[in-house]
Amino acid sequence: MRPPADRRPRPDAPRGPRPGGGRAPAPRRNPTRAAALALLTAVLDRHRGLEEALDALPPGEARDRAAAHRIAAGVLRRLGSIDAILEPSLRREPPPEVRQVLRIGAAELLLLETPPHAVVSSCVDLVPRPFAGLVNAVLRKVAAAGPAALEELDGERLDTPTWLWSAWHAAYGPGVRAIARAHRLPAPLDLSLKPGAAFPEGAERLPNGTARFPAGTRITELDSFIAGDAWAQDAAASLPARLLNAGPGMSVADLCAAPGGKTAQLAAAGAEVVAVERDPTRLLRLRENLARLSLSAETVHADVAQWNPGRRFDGILLDAPCSATGTIRRHPDVPHLKRPTDIGSLATLQRQLLEASAKLLAPGGRLVFATCSLQREEGEAQAATPPAGLVPDPIRAEEVPGLEAALSPEGWLRTRPDLWAGQGGMDGFFMARFRAA
Repeated sequence: MRPPADRRPRPDAPRGPRPGGGRAPAPRRNPTRAAALALLTAVLDRHRGLEEALDALPPGEARDRAAAHRIAAGVLRRLGSIDAILEPSLRREPPPEVRQVLRIGAAELLLLETPPHAVVSSCVDLVPRPFAGLVNAVLRKVAAAGPAALEELDGERLDTPTWLWSAWHAAYGPGVRAIARAHRLPAPLDLSLKPGAAFPEGAERLPNGTARFPAGTRITELDSFIAGDAWAQDAAASLPARLLNAGPGMSVADLCAAPGGKTAQLAAAGAEVVAVERDPTRLLRLRENLARLSLSAETVHADVAQWNPGRRFDGILLDAPCSATGTIRRHPDVPHLKRPTDIGSLATLQRQLLEASAKLLAPGGRLVFATCSLQREEGEAQAATPPAGLVPDPIRAEEVPGLEAALSPEGWLRTRPDLWAGQGGMDGFFMARFRAA
């Protein structure tokens, strides 16, 4: 009698005893797919961030790590669709490790179009032997169906957690589909440049002056980065510092400042900058980034809510901690790590920081409040009731060329991932500007 389907020996597995006796050695696990499995397990089973998990991988070839990240990110972007395609072939829920391997295989077959023979055999080698036949059979079905199977699904809805879909539909109406569609694709590489730096060859110049390269570009190989003339910063993320209109002789506090892109903008504009960060590890990264760019700013390790510098500032930039749902193109783990209950607690923290920031502003000074979130509670709801002593300072259309449609009647700026879609989109940000009365 033949063994059950999920226990059959693999066609490529050594059969029988080896010459001289003993069992055949276990097949060598493909390092790229093994690393992708570790990344997905960290995010989906242990609720750790993707970048944190990548840093925790054992040292290996940069090529394997980059490929593993690409596979894991593809799974996270299209998780709902991938599971919908796998589900008809699974009579019962497999162990988490096997489920992740099936997702890896499906993502490679359907999204990355990796040759089936390479995918199937490598994925079979990743799972315990009792599940080898299952993985082999399921992935062969997926390969036979091909990428066309994705076209039969409502991927935009399937790949967006229900609570986010509901919140975005309430906030943006039919625009929720455009947002979800933008999240399917990896973000391009955007660079901010020091004043006077040559515009990088091969980059696209965006309306706000950002230099944009295609997704997958290695920043460390770009001349402008090597020379210390540029840093990575999404086009939307570059706007809050611009809206502060900082310049020489202006004292500015950049609050919650790490990793330092906005601090660099303010310092490069000639402002006297104090960068405040609570997390010591992130503060170290900020200092390293400033050193690479040969820019100077005073750095302070402190909790903004408790910080008392004994002085007031002409300008304050508060890019407050948030759910980061506006950065899903760059961080596809966000929808799988955040929960609806996070939004309320984050909004409370943002309010505390906004009220503390308002007390640090000199008379007539400007404050820009920003979050990289698509949630209204973390943006519009905060700006609607300014802290005592602040009055609205509406953002004007001429300050944000190409983004006139993102301006609200109140003079707030709301960017979304589907804006500038023909040029690769942008992160979702909310920005509001105030002035001390």
